Amino acid sequence: MTGAIRPNDKHLMLFSGRAFPALAQEIADIMGVPIVPTRAVTYANSETYVQFEESVRGSDAFVIQSHAAPVNEWVMEQLIMIDALKRASAKRITVVSPFYPYARQDKKHLGREPISARLIADLYKTAGADRIMSVDLHAAQIQGFFDGPVDHLWGLPVLADYVKRHYDPSEMTVVSPDAGRVRLADMWTDVLGAPLAIIHKRRDVKVANSVQVHEVVGEVEGRVCLLVDDMIDTGGTICQAADALMERGARTVIAAATHPVLSGPGAARLNAAPFEEVIVTNTLPIADGVDIPKLTVLSIAPLIAKAIHEVFADGSVTSLFTVPR
Repeated sequence: MTGAIRPNDKHLMLFSGRAFPALAQEIADIMGVPIVPTRAVTYANSETYVQFEESVRGSDAFVIQSHAAPVNEWVMEQLIMIDALKRASAKRITVVSPFYPYARQDKKHLGREPISARLIADLYKTAGADRIMSVDLHAAQIQGFFDGPVDHLWGLPVLADYVKRHYDPSEMTVVSPDAGRVRLADMWTDVLGAPLAIIHKRRDVKVANSVQVHEVVGEVEGRVCLLVDDMIDTGGTICQAADALMERGARTVIAAATHPVLSGPGAARLNAAPFEEVIVTNTLPIADGVDIPKLTVLSIAPLIAKAIHEVFADGSVTSLFTVPR
């Protein structure tokens, strides 16, 4: 029969949690695919209920949720959405988590600690997820926690394109705010063709109470210094790094990070720090009441939309995992 649906046909459906519906809607608009109407309720005792208002049978389902505070509530909502899709016979379920929850708890530092990032992957799998898509995982090994494909996207090309259009890379030094971000900073140097500097924190044994001293390794005097990180949370590390760079003669300090967590004193610290500009993406919403005049927010939606399209079409997503040089 002409126009009949064949058994192997599939159709793409987008679903959005309540944490950051604006990002999901932007992705949907770029793709020209509507968000499936969903009834989501939080009961008086804080339990979550979800019901999809359209049939999802045989669909290639993408469940978009940004894990801002309260993280636990939005994780649970996404798990319930996945379970509902599985029980409603969705053909394939992909978790789209721009900011992977609990990513910083990726290994044991002390005895009797959990590896919560692994637990999150196990919960996704148990709920019924077949695939995970995320941006700038805090630790690369998280890709191995999930028993299935993990599409690890990079926010660096989005951020770097902006930096190259607004600053002169020949005048820049890329700076890692601590030893743990050196690999990321090195990727930035490849993209911008700029030199690398590293800030090393140590204790001054000559001073009582072990005051922290920031040693800067690399040429920063008279340079436009670009501090890079995967996220800005309370802002302590990156703001202290900015102070250290200015003390050592940096001409200008800017910051670039993919995830604007901005919890607690983060906004106040950024406003007080000597940044000319702080550049982030919208993997997370900026909370109501947070006012950071020097903050520039770039959209990650085109990158995620392209990745969803490639996954759905069984195309190549390799180029999205590779940071261009």
